[in-house]
Amino acid sequence: MLGQDRGLSLTIAQIVQRLKASGLHAQLERQARLSLHNPEIKLESLKEDIKEFLKTSGWEKKLQNAVYSELSVFPLPCHPSAPPEHTKESLAYMRKAQGNWEKRILKSLNSMCTELGIPLAQKRSINEQKELLSKWNEMGTDEPDLSLFRPVYAPKDFLEVLMNLRNPNYENSEQPSFRNHLGLIQVPLKVKDIPELKEYFNELDLNTGQLDIDDSAHVPPELFENEHVRIGQKVLMEQDSAAAQQYVRQGCPNLLRAELWALILNVSSQPEDVLYYEQLKSNVIQHDLLVDNLIYKDVKLTASNDDYYFVFEDYLYQVLLCFSRDTSVLEHFAYNSATPPKSYVRGVIPFHGFSMYVAPLCFLYNEPSKLYQMFREIYVRYFFRLHSISSHPSGIVSLCLLFETLLQTHLPQLFYHLREIGAQPLRISFKWMVRAFSGYLATDQLLLLWDRVLGYNSLEILAVLAAAVFAFRAVNLMEVTSLAAAEAVLADLSTLKVMPLLQIFLFATGT
Repeated sequence: MLGQDRGLSLTIAQIVQRLKASGLHAQLERQARLSLHNPEIKLESLKEDIKEFLKTSGWEKKLQNAVYSELSVFPLPCHPSAPPEHTKESLAYMRKAQGNWEKRILKSLNSMCTELGIPLAQKRSINEQKELLSKWNEMGTDEPDLSLFRPVYAPKDFLEVLMNLRNPNYENSEQPSFRNHLGLIQVPLKVKDIPELKEYFNELDLNTGQLDIDDSAHVPPELFENEHVRIGQKVLMEQDSAAAQQYVRQGCPNLLRAELWALILNVSSQPEDVLYYEQLKSNVIQHDLLVDNLIYKDVKLTASNDDYYFVFEDYLYQVLLCFSRDTSVLEHFAYNSATPPKSYVRGVIPFHGFSMYVAPLCFLYNEPSKLYQMFREIYVRYFFRLHSISSHPSGIVSLCLLFETLLQTHLPQLFYHLREIGAQPLRISFKWMVRAFSGYLATDQLLLLWDRVLGYNSLEILAVLAAAVFAFRAVNLMEVTSLAAAEAVLADLSTLKVMPLLQIFLFATGT
């Protein structure tokens, strides 16, 4: 009990410390001082009157949302005597593997600099600055020669690293429970089984109404949708982050999604946020980074060739170039197993497909600073976990293990068949999960999937959907005789409906 109390005290202290450094703290102080001019504020009951004023004027709700946001993002403090690296990752072999992977990425980056004879960073000339500023909103029309640049790594390179992960303590012992796992991931992490997933995602069951399900809960879809929209509007009026997070578990109406996601992530476009974005833009104009070329290359290779996203090319450059300069992103390394490079490249080094984390958000936000804020918040809460090595339940290692365990346990014939013909399922599904299915699903379906990522504050739904896709195509997959043939069966996911697949896999297969 004492340990619990101490942990709670540490959590409260951590949140208070972070909120004191935020803009909200200054705003609350300013509002409290302004309230002193209010005739209803009495000296004899000053404290209570100011509290009441902040409550009735909506500031208490903003504070609640900020606290909720902190609890959603930051891990609970470790034991007081635990070393600080345990906040980042508790398992030493995971920390070591992530460190080695980072060295490999940096080596690749440095060798590219040496080969091409260009620096990691340099100041642009005045003429270059003027030119970039003049074409800021039409960077997609620029066609720089990127033939010599290559992505630092692709998802398949990362998968090879994860396949070689081993827990040294297990290597020297016989653990029969894990020795039975025949997938590519060979580390013993605890992942949820179907009963636990059913309980965790219980709002997805067949008796609960969902957007984009035609016959759920025995209620006509238009009736459910009308009522769901009405409730969503009420949630927005209340401005309650926790209520919004619960609400989107049943899907977001398209018209409300942008505002609801911003409420869940506690993103509000204040004048200082717009100013901060302009400062980042100014930094892009003044300095040329090697990473800029990697961003250009990635957008050209991915989003520019996508039927849904090619129209947003300019937005993608703007957001990602600013992101590469944003030092506030470094804060997420406090709870990320990764460590920022100690060089001019201080932030996240983009890999092949990175721009696809931003592209779907362009459908929701057309104001650059708001789009930027939303991407940054979603990245530091969720997407960083998809390309760093950790034991977190939403980390890519756990997602891979969850996917393989679900298939091996509930579709054993399919799993063994694909394994026998050299088509390990994870070799196909890994790229879907690393990109959170962006670029693979139709955009309306992708946004419904991401509703659930935000709603459950977890990426585990990605692994469940990957397994559900294999289950849906199981009959065809049982007939293939090679990896190439299996990939062909699963090449096009753009016609799939996410919610029926998830519901059938979790709740209707007798698993």
